Amino acid sequence: MIIQFKDRDKELKEIKEVLDSNRFEFLILYGRRRIGKTELVLNATKHRRRVYYLATGEKNLERFYNSCLKYDHNISKLKKDWEILFEHLKDKAEVIIIDEFQNLIKEDKNILHLFQSIVDTIFKSSKLKLILLGSSVSIISSKVLSYQSPLYGRRTGSINLKPVSFFELNKFFPDKDINELVDIYGFADGIPFYLVRIEKEFWSWIKEEIVKERSFLRDEVDFLMKYEFEDAGTYKLILEAISNGCNKLNEMKNFIKVERTDISPYLRNLIDVGFVERKVSITENVKSRNGRYYLCDNFLNFWFRYFYPNLSSLEEGIFDVNFIRKDYSSYLGLVFEKISMDFFIRKNIFKFDKIGKWWHKDKEIDIVALNNNEGKVFYAECKWKERVDALKVLNGLKEKAKYVKWNRKKEEHYCIIAKSFKEKIKEKNLLLFDLEDIKR
Repeated sequence: MIIQFKDRDKELKEIKEVLDSNRFEFLILYGRRRIGKTELVLNATKHRRRVYYLATGEKNLERFYNSCLKYDHNISKLKKDWEILFEHLKDKAEVIIIDEFQNLIKEDKNILHLFQSIVDTIFKSSKLKLILLGSSVSIISSKVLSYQSPLYGRRTGSINLKPVSFFELNKFFPDKDINELVDIYGFADGIPFYLVRIEKEFWSWIKEEIVKERSFLRDEVDFLMKYEFEDAGTYKLILEAISNGCNKLNEMKNFIKVERTDISPYLRNLIDVGFVERKVSITENVKSRNGRYYLCDNFLNFWFRYFYPNLSSLEEGIFDVNFIRKDYSSYLGLVFEKISMDFFIRKNIFKFDKIGKWWHKDKEIDIVALNNNEGKVFYAECKWKERVDALKVLNGLKEKAKYVKWNRKKEEHYCIIAKSFKEKIKEKNLLLFDLEDIKR
């Protein structure tokens, strides 16, 4: 699907530079499932002499051998041995791509040492390009990229492929207005696998999709989780709790109705695989006990908020999409914060060296940006509402700002980002942005 590559110009350029180099290159490309890693690499190498192999749970050497046979029939004369195969391929192929590399690691604990030897003795003096793809962020980070890995220091580059930005969605949907793009982003985030499935007006599409027995939405999260966890039950309950606004440990435990069970190990695992992120208030140390937990992407948030609690209704075909529509504006509050943060950074509104959320007890500010060198601080509130009273929000923001303890504070600036305003007032050190500004 060519549409998936309308947003990946930067990554395609980087991979092309690797492919065009005059020496051996070892690139590691990783990121969550459905992000478009395979399509990106296959698109970048489509005019190259390449060997592509998708690793599975077992018999990988035999399967890789068969993949090589399709590329070069002379391989039938060779022994089924990783080193012998790579020795033969280094002068026959331009690129070797191994997808889902974590499956090789799971099958054979010695594979990393073997690849270390292959890189050092066979590939290093060649012009071959070796590309490893991985969907298990935790395994790739700990086993391949870490200082303890046998492959440490061998790679010539790595790319952690992220979802596309909200501001790239118009490349997927050039005919949709910004309100509908926000609706879509709240569901699909910037994940190409989900974006390319929306082929009509969003609410019409999702109304049809949820009644299909073959809909990918039924078992998508099970598909994502089965590669990471043997028993996903408790993990799902935690993800559901976070999607419903339970961001603290005690709130999660109350939601899932466990008192004595320590859910911290589950949360650590969810962070390791890239499903959950832990944040602290911007003025606190990263090790602060007052951390909060959030889901890493909108799709997980959407699924666990609306689909997971209603799987029975979905199976029976009686789930009403209006249940989502009635709540969706409330749900989009956090989504709009994410969009606003991206807007704030892209527009280069304020020079800062730290940005994030701030909270203290019952008080919270959506975006706080700090400039340590100049002692400037920028406070922003995000309101997914029409006709916002800017003066009222500003006064509330100034009141909360008094509680922000930052000893370098010399100059304060304010910003409100909303769907629309009753009136765009003018005040010193105040900026107002609405959806039209974001659209531009």
